[in-house]
Amino acid sequence: MEKYAFGVDVGGTTIKIGLFDMQGEIETKWEVQTRTESHGENILPDIAKSILSKCKELGIDKDDVLGIGIGVPGPVDVDGIVYGAVNLGWGTIDIPGAMFELTEMRTMAGNDANVAALGEMWKGGGIGHKDIIAVTLGTGVGGGIIVNGEILAGAVGAAGEIGHIHVEDQEKEKCGCGNKGCLEQFTSATGIVKLAKRHLKETDAPSILREGAITAKSVFDAVKEKDPMAIEIAEEFGEYLGKALATVAAVVNPEIFVIGGGVSKAGPVLLTFIEKNFKKHVFKGCKDTEFALATLGNDAGINGAVRMIMN
Repeated sequence: MEKYAFGVDVGGTTIKIGLFDMQGEIETKWEVQTRTESHGENILPDIAKSILSKCKELGIDKDDVLGIGIGVPGPVDVDGIVYGAVNLGWGTIDIPGAMFELTEMRTMAGNDANVAALGEMWKGGGIGHKDIIAVTLGTGVGGGIIVNGEILAGAVGAAGEIGHIHVEDQEKEKCGCGNKGCLEQFTSATGIVKLAKRHLKETDAPSILREGAITAKSVFDAVKEKDPMAIEIAEEFGEYLGKALATVAAVVNPEIFVIGGGVSKAGPVLLTFIEKNFKKHVFKGCKDTEFALATLGNDAGINGAVRMIMN
């Protein structure tokens, strides 16, 4: 009878690993360095070595382990095959096959944003719901779609790439993906800074934002201080994101949007700008979609990864 499962969240700098019991509680968690040199050839062996070492340390037999769930930053299909992960130096890799060879343990893999969404559905901001969309507002904009409790991966694992919805025809700068006018360019942490700098350049109006370094945090801190220019910037941010999520809702019809990532640390004030613009544009059948902040933080990935195995 299995007693444990492992959840793994592979990032560009560190790999987070959690050991869970069969009730889904974290027994212990730790991190190892992500070695991306040589096309990331050491990453899966390092994960396997770390898990096997932990099993030895705690006296856990392989037969006690239900399996390993892994979230990675790249498109992953329903069979756990990743079709390139640029930040890791990977091409196409059969993650479950490679991990079984290394550990003799059953493994499932998914895109990191989708896996984090599963974690938030299970134990976080989306608890009590089975149809959720998690939106991560960080350096970029990620998305994870959960339909009836299952990850929606798409044909080659590219479903949920909300950050690359086209929202602006007039944008001259390129997004990291190579296109112009992606949602990520306006609603990520870096996108909010860009909006702020454009507003500050266009007018001489006084603003708290002229006093120091501009960050997404400083913009929303200024919003809380009722700074008129900061409010204008937040309105523009909300218009882009609210309209994009209204489009997504018309396709997927979620019960709830869970907003996470570094930008979400602004708190409930962030949701007011997104939600009112969402309601302005959304199809009436989706107007009751709820909004909530993510609650799991950096543990969303390992929780979602282990949930894949336990499903």
